[in-house]
Amino acid sequence: MKIITADQIRANVKKLCIEANLKLPEDVVRALTAAKEAEDWPVAKDILGLLEENLKVAAEKEIPICQDTGAACVFVELGNDVHIDGDLEQAINDGVHDGYIEGYLRKSIAADPLRRGNTEDNTPAFITTHITTGDKLKITVLPKGCGSENMSALRMLKPADGVQGVVDFVLETVSSAGSNPCPPTVLGIGIGGTFDKVAYLSKKALLRPLGEPNPDPYYAELEARLLKEINELGIGPQGFGGRTTCLSVAIEQMPTHVAGLPVAVNVSCHVTRRASVEL
Repeated sequence: MKIITADQIRANVKKLCIEANLKLPEDVVRALTAAKEAEDWPVAKDILGLLEENLKVAAEKEIPICQDTGAACVFVELGNDVHIDGDLEQAINDGVHDGYIEGYLRKSIAADPLRRGNTEDNTPAFITTHITTGDKLKITVLPKGCGSENMSALRMLKPADGVQGVVDFVLETVSSAGSNPCPPTVLGIGIGGTFDKVAYLSKKALLRPLGEPNPDPYYAELEARLLKEINELGIGPQGFGGRTTCLSVAIEQMPTHVAGLPVAVNVSCHVTRRASVEL
């Protein structure tokens, strides 16, 4: 049995919050570079170049890539041979508190959805915990800005809608979003499960490195089809036209009820931030 203390978790979550907001993962950077090289529309190519420059400035000056430093979405993979010495949820929230205050990151969490008010430290974190085998604890922080989150959608399709119904819903969601989520976007798509699980799947899909296909060839082919059809919409970087509306599509699927076909689209902007640690 491995023992991991609350203090260890707090310190690592703090570091992840800061790291994720200052530096994009290499797979996202590579996707942006590849998109710029492939663009033949001068305006779109220039915009992608500016986005690249923004990344460099953020890294050099150690300032956030985007002014919206997001809600702290935290994914936890907890091995069944790990004992947490302390309160796991409190330790994560303490780490978010430290990271957002000491990292001078914008605090964006309203204390109540209707009465509003600010919690002043970006807590609470939005935590998803998955129990695994072994003696490892993996924590991933995914800061999620609301400009793109607001463009996300969920629909309870009928089984008869089939794959074309899924494609139509995804394209409708992207078209309706237009330039609002600061394209080029990254799309996490959940298919199956229940009303609540499909939303989880769509956000979990954003954790997959860009360009890494679904292990099931059927869904990998659907990801490729969706990416092609989305980019044919011509919305382009920041909505100014071009061939790069979306950088990547990732699908996560699970079994569902015989009478259901839930689909969720979690829209993320080009600043798809995530940072992980394994303890």
